Amino acid sequence: MTSSSTALPVDPKGTDVFPTKKRSEIDYEEEKKGWDEETKEISEGKLHFSSSVGAPKKRLMSQVLSRHKFTNIQPPEKPLQAEEWNRLRESFQSPAVFEEVMFNSMIRCNSPIDVAKSLLTHVAKNNGDIAYNLLLKYLALCVQQGQTSEIHDVYEIMKIKFKILESGAYNLIIRGLSNSDQWRMALTLLEEVKKIMIPSRTNYECCIKAAGRHQEMNLAFELYHEMLTKDLVPTLDVLQAFFDFSRGMKGAELQKELFGVLLYLRDNQIYPHKMFMRSIKLWFESIPGGNWRGQLTNIKDSGQCPVCNHQLEDSDLTEEEYDNLRERIIRDVIHGTDMFRKTSPQEFEAFQTFVENRLPFDIVIDGLNVSHIKPRKMQCENLFDAVNCLAKDNARLLVLGRKHMLINSSNWKREIMKEMQNKADFFFAENISEDDAFLLYATLRSGKHCKFVTRDFLRDHKACLSDSLTRHLFRKWQRGHQIEFSPSVEGKRIHFLPAFRYDCVVQTTGDTWHIPYKDISEEKYSYRVPRKWLCIQQK
Repeated sequence: MTSSSTALPVDPKGTDVFPTKKRSEIDYEEEKKGWDEETKEISEGKLHFSSSVGAPKKRLMSQVLSRHKFTNIQPPEKPLQAEEWNRLRESFQSPAVFEEVMFNSMIRCNSPIDVAKSLLTHVAKNNGDIAYNLLLKYLALCVQQGQTSEIHDVYEIMKIKFKILESGAYNLIIRGLSNSDQWRMALTLLEEVKKIMIPSRTNYECCIKAAGRHQEMNLAFELYHEMLTKDLVPTLDVLQAFFDFSRGMKGAELQKELFGVLLYLRDNQIYPHKMFMRSIKLWFESIPGGNWRGQLTNIKDSGQCPVCNHQLEDSDLTEEEYDNLRERIIRDVIHGTDMFRKTSPQEFEAFQTFVENRLPFDIVIDGLNVSHIKPRKMQCENLFDAVNCLAKDNARLLVLGRKHMLINSSNWKREIMKEMQNKADFFFAENISEDDAFLLYATLRSGKHCKFVTRDFLRDHKACLSDSLTRHLFRKWQRGHQIEFSPSVEGKRIHFLPAFRYDCVVQTTGDTWHIPYKDISEEKYSYRVPRKWLCIQQK
């Protein structure tokens, strides 16, 4: 369908439903990152509506809409009169969902707001009312374009028409208001949301950024601590914003709060990406009278920083910490989870006997995990390469395998398996067994020196530990004992990176900070720890 080039202006008397107001001049570019996903959900009809606005009907409509998700419909460039909208509707393949599909296209094409308003006015005249989902889509377009007055008007209408709004509507309204000169209204709305539900992370972060943009850092941190108490995990984006907004500002309390954000990164093993790291560096160097200087570096294998010569924290646990961690993992993770849903108690007892008769091992290998490292090679060849590499220096290896590896097949050649078993001990579990527990048990029973090889992050097992101190010890033990591996550049060999002797987390001595960072923004729970560091020292 093509745009209407002969469209006449909508009758001014018919636009009273949404009176035209001047667009705010606030710049909204900072908020575009998190906006795309939310807008996409609305334009594809994925939001679920509360029962107060007719959920069954909305679910049925959503099913119909899903068939038109990729319908190519071009919104008009100018507002249309009623008869023109009627002609477009009648020519559409499914007139019953025309308005929904048209609004979806308007959001994707970022259509002029007066075009969308003319369609809403037409719907109101024809039906005597405007459905919740159409108001929500119009609201999304208003927020997308920063139409503050329209956002406010739509919210007032929705408050009158519907007793309760769902979270998607609150997200949109708070986002739109927080980006405007009426940002304090977003704070008022946040308080209203608290009365009926737990506000979303998006709600809090929009308000935090609004406060930060207006240099109200005490308010921003108050909201930040509030969201933490509600177990809402802040995004790296909002954590970075604290440093950006605080640049050049004085105040011991502010400095303490920002140091607290760095310690939050430490406690949760979060690695900032390169842009976040740059914000941290610039903030330190902007502190009035602070005399902080930052420099990028690579820490030596010994754990010494070549910039300031400071020795980083050791990755080893004390004997007491190690014994406590081992007992807790065996009790809470291995015996206290649903491991036996996939592994029989008899099989695990047999494994324990197997391990106890062969202790200690130097390296425990997740055989199935390693065997998939190079998809173009046979799995047994991948594992064979790993065993050959790790068996150097007479290291005692335990490979955790599956029974299907013993059956001669295109991926598992019997002669290669036999040769490997001359270089390492193998335990073959049932094909459905959960091998993480086997890996943890064998590694921890072998002693503090024993390392393990897997690309799994083991976060599910960390979550089973009941207290934060033990979870912290588990992460520290993991960082110092998990051997990373990846295919070599030419793809012919497996490249192993030894576990760190030093602890790869944010750390400070008071007059120095060392912050590991990643080149790109990766998934937070990646098992890989970064090799690059920011060294900040007070001169």
